[in-house]
Amino acid sequence: MAEENDAHSESPSAWGQALAAVALVGALSGGFWWLAKTSAAESEPKPATCSAEETPGPKGKRLTGARLCEALNRPDLAALLGTPTETAKTASGSDSSIGKIATPQAQVEFETYTVTLSATYDGLPVAGSEGLLGSYARPQKVLGRPGVLYSTRTISISFRLDGGDADSGPGVPARALSVAQDPKDRGGSVDVTLWRADGAVPDDAVLLRVAERVLQTLPGWTSRG
Repeated sequence: MAEENDAHSESPSAWGQALAAVALVGALSGGFWWLAKTSAAESEPKPATCSAEETPGPKGKRLTGARLCEALNRPDLAALLGTPTETAKTASGSDSSIGKIATPQAQVEFETYTVTLSATYDGLPVAGSEGLLGSYARPQKVLGRPGVLYSTRTISISFRLDGGDADSGPGVPARALSVAQDPKDRGGSVDVTLWRADGAVPDDAVLLRVAERVLQTLPGWTSRG
């Protein structure tokens, strides 16, 4: 009888241990699933955000590198480039200048394409400038404003491991679009430049698609006249 009573008294304890074990396995499985999901989310590349040089930008109504980067680094830029699965690796803006001419610019880099958006406050009209931009330049109306579509090249810079002077030379071919800052073309331009990492010549249709979407989002673009 004592043995029978002992068996009955141990049975609930055994069932409790079994249930506890099942609950523990379920909790551990849920924990591992959550960790795997979190790790996968953290491992996915996140789009680059704009970073601007800490230098005083142009004053007044002039565009700044930060504003240009904000306009260029749009969520659908990869889709406009025809590479919707890619994520921006870098995005930056700067308020550069050539002498007294302000030339703010922004750049966004993907695995396939790199795009730059810049403005030039030189007071010169865009119409007629195709004669200065090579034999592949041609007039191109963009959003109702005079523009010029032309070919250019990036600059390749290589640094010496021994600390010597860096070498520079022509890089990959690029296509660029220069558009008047106002419909009456009273001086100054906004430029979109596109090149590919593999060195292939970019498609003009891609460049024009990006330019038309980006330019009209610039501050005051539609009101400039």
